[in-house]
Amino acid sequence: MNSDLTLYDTTLRDGSQAEGINFSASDKLHIAEKLAAFGMDYIEGGFPGSNVKDLEFFQSASKMDWGKCKIAAFGSTRFPDAKAEEDKNTTALLLAETPVVTFVGKSSHFHVTDVLRTTPDENLRMIEDTTSFLKKNGREVIYDAEHFFDGFFANRDYTLSCLKAASDTGADYVVLCDTNGGRLPNEVAEATKAAIEAVSSSDCKVGIHTHNDCGLGVANALASIDAGAAQVQGTVNGYGERTGNCNLTTVIPILELKSERRVLPDGHLAQLSEVSRFVDEVANQAHDTRAPFVGPSSFAHK
Repeated sequence: MNSDLTLYDTTLRDGSQAEGINFSASDKLHIAEKLAAFGMDYIEGGFPGSNVKDLEFFQSASKMDWGKCKIAAFGSTRFPDAKAEEDKNTTALLLAETPVVTFVGKSSHFHVTDVLRTTPDENLRMIEDTTSFLKKNGREVIYDAEHFFDGFFANRDYTLSCLKAASDTGADYVVLCDTNGGRLPNEVAEATKAAIEAVSSSDCKVGIHTHNDCGLGVANALASIDAGAAQVQGTVNGYGERTGNCNLTTVIPILELKSERRVLPDGHLAQLSEVSRFVDEVANQAHDTRAPFVGPSSFAHK
């Protein structure tokens, strides 16, 4: 590989929120092994604080050799007016024994005041405290900035201050989430450039996490990468809530074949269709014959 762009797969967490998909702990392990062998840099296994099944996955995963791939546990910021080390959801992230922890936090002023119902300053402290707590416990930390783009275009200064709260306290990545999937590529590019500038005083990198509500999940991810994003998050076959997430089985070949960015080990792109079908089979989903690159109709002639 000759690219500094990392691939972050969230099929087992975000993808499992799709209607009709319900992975067992064993299913998750089988898929994770397949994706690690394929060349994913990160695999997000689930939310250990939410259910026994995900905790079972992490207990098994901690005993396995994942090579260069890193398994990530997913959670959220501590609760308002609490301590990270006493927050049961935050401490559950350590029980997963993963080298990487990804946590989601509010980055939109509106969602802080009207959904989370706390103060903007307290939200910043929540991000700082959660990042510091996880870093002190030896984890690579990724902050998923929820509703980043909506927040950015409504109150740019506050949304960027949320990124700085994470980057200044040691986050390795801040990931820009188009949580509603409603933004356009030019907007994503503009906001990505501003985010990179906002964290430029630290070693923190910027990632992109897009949803597909406008059919632009892949296009928006590519726009962010072109603007400088160093990590792309998505799911195999575009699984995800509502209309799905950025489809890694589409974005990966575009990066490798169109942009000449080698994000997989040499020769592994040829395994893409096999990986796509494998995940569909485990998920008990019909394979999309018209899917770009991996659907057989892509290579048919009328």
